[in-house]
Amino acid sequence: MVVGVLQVTLHLEAVQGLKEKRSIVQRLLARIRNRYPVSAAEVGDQELWRSAVLGVVMVSSSEALVAAQLTRVEEELEASGLAEIVGADIEYIHF
Repeated sequence: MVVGVLQVTLHLEAVQGLKEKRSIVQRLLARIRNRYPVSAAEVGDQELWRSAVLGVVMVSSSEALVAAQLTRVEEELEASGLAEIVGADIEYIHF
């Protein structure tokens, strides 16, 4: 079993408040959850207006499959135009 963990730090340039930030983050999370077989949540910087840290996790029997899906998730976030990725880290845990 392989657990893949993607942590993405986002910069949201045009956000004017926490309510607007949460709306954008929820749209991004919903898009990821609907299109990919992953679990995703905001895991950091909840009280900062222009920064968000998302955690995305996938479990599979194949590291190659996990790597491909998490890479697609990262590309999807970048292509959304809603936020800029300023940092991303993928970690694999083998059981």
